[in-house]
Amino acid sequence: MSLTVQMLGTGWAFSKKYNNTNALVQYKGYNLLLDCGFTAPAALHELNIKPYQIDGVFITHLHADHIGGLEEYAFQMMYTYKKKPVLFIPTTLRQAIWDYSLRGGLENPGENITSLEDYFDVHEIPVGVRTEIASGFTLETFLTKHIPDKPSYAVLLNDHFFYSGDTCFDLKLLNTLFYQRNCTAIFHDCQLFNPETVHATLDDLLTLPLEMQKIIYLMHYGDNMENFTDKIGQMTFAKKHQLYSFPLEEKSIY
Repeated sequence: MSLTVQMLGTGWAFSKKYNNTNALVQYKGYNLLLDCGFTAPAALHELNIKPYQIDGVFITHLHADHIGGLEEYAFQMMYTYKKKPVLFIPTTLRQAIWDYSLRGGLENPGENITSLEDYFDVHEIPVGVRTEIASGFTLETFLTKHIPDKPSYAVLLNDHFFYSGDTCFDLKLLNTLFYQRNCTAIFHDCQLFNPETVHATLDDLLTLPLEMQKIIYLMHYGDNMENFTDKIGQMTFAKKHQLYSFPLEEKSIY
């Protein structure tokens, strides 16, 4: 059984060429959207994917390039498709995403719409706990080093596919994923300039062993990505709209 990944976008927050870094992951017919940034609705439209075809959305953190499209998605699902979509969200982000990001646009006291739960079937995801979100489809979160005191998460799907969200370089985590967890695909954000700010730099990632670089797909890069195609070692630039397929070994969650 394979897990497929289609990148809705692969660019950084200010990208005008590659869209926000968001991804659609499919396993056994279940469609999971990883983040829903402000370019996500247009990207889904370009790919002829309707909002109701998404079975669940997982949010890594609260920056607009990761959640800026949720308001449109929520309105479409409520008023156009009359369905309440599933939202997977780390426990620490559940109230904050409503209070600080979505409430201003989505709250409608006149229709008694006053909470995140009025739009979404909300499933809290505890950190570090392997959780089955659909039959045979598991999700595990990791706290990442992005903005101090603002929680941000990476996700590991079916024990093999790792998606970094946004994070500074974390050698300990990468070593754990590769050498202990036997991860076979790492999609990692990559800042193409120095010094490191809130993302891993290309120079950081190039220090990794070549055997690890071979399974790393770079995303969340700048619009000058083409200038670096021959400067990324054994790693690969993930491409907007491209489909990737990864054969997975089935594991029980018990």
